[in-house]
Amino acid sequence: MWQNLKEKCLSGDFKSLARCISLVENEVEGYMSFLENLSESDNTTIIGITGPPGAGKSTLTDGLISELLSKEKKVAVVCVDPSSPFNFGAILGDRIRMSEWYNNKNVFIRSLASRGALGGLNFKIIEITSILKSAGFDYIILETVGVGQSEVEIAGIADQTIVVLVPESGDEIQNMKAGLMEIADVFVVNKSDRPGTDTFIKNLKLMLATSNNPETRQIPVVSVIASQKKGLDILTNMILNPTSFSKKQERKTMLLVEKAYQIIQQKRMKNVDKEKLYIEIKQNENTNIFKFASNYY
Repeated sequence: MWQNLKEKCLSGDFKSLARCISLVENEVEGYMSFLENLSESDNTTIIGITGPPGAGKSTLTDGLISELLSKEKKVAVVCVDPSSPFNFGAILGDRIRMSEWYNNKNVFIRSLASRGALGGLNFKIIEITSILKSAGFDYIILETVGVGQSEVEIAGIADQTIVVLVPESGDEIQNMKAGLMEIADVFVVNKSDRPGTDTFIKNLKLMLATSNNPETRQIPVVSVIASQKKGLDILTNMILNPTSFSKKQERKTMLLVEKAYQIIQQKRMKNVDKEKLYIEIKQNENTNIFKFASNYY
């Protein structure tokens, strides 16, 4: 089964590609061997798009698809939506915003539920990007949940990380944690036709200029109106010419270590069943949770 799927994925069969992702996400027998034998393309660039909710990440992604297609590029898009903490389901609403591209032979779109992952992604995002890299895409766009300050995980996977902000953030920019600021390769100020944009961009640039980290000072700021596709050409040119971004090899290596750590962690936790935990805790609700957890160490 896996060999047949692999051949179809490499030939550009999107249905087989979607099935591979589902089988890997659900850890169907043989999936690890399948992953170990993948040949990832070195020519695929992963673009991470993150930022607070309501910043227009999906609209920006939709605009970037259009721009990259105009450059005759093949694009895969992975959109991660938040899961319910009770049933782990998700609305996956990003599909609606990108419906224009469903029948385009050069665009593959997949929505995923975060399934409780705290980094704004999905527990199997590393494996999924590996599958897509083997399928011959020029660019893979990863759009995170949008939980804000905890989304530093994206930088360990993406070659280029775009942090999307809006003018309404105002003074909140001063409270933004260093993690989210330091993962950015470029800041995009979306909805820049709104009042206060110039002041917001000025404050953002001032904060970057006074940073103690020399790399942070070099981060460019791009003003766009994604809904009107204004400014996207500038952003696209930066993506196509990665020399526009500062090099952060040491940070990249450290985050690759985190990726390996996560894979090992997932394997070690494989035998811990949340449904079983639910039943056990429900039967012993008054027990000390630390003592209870120690039984699984």
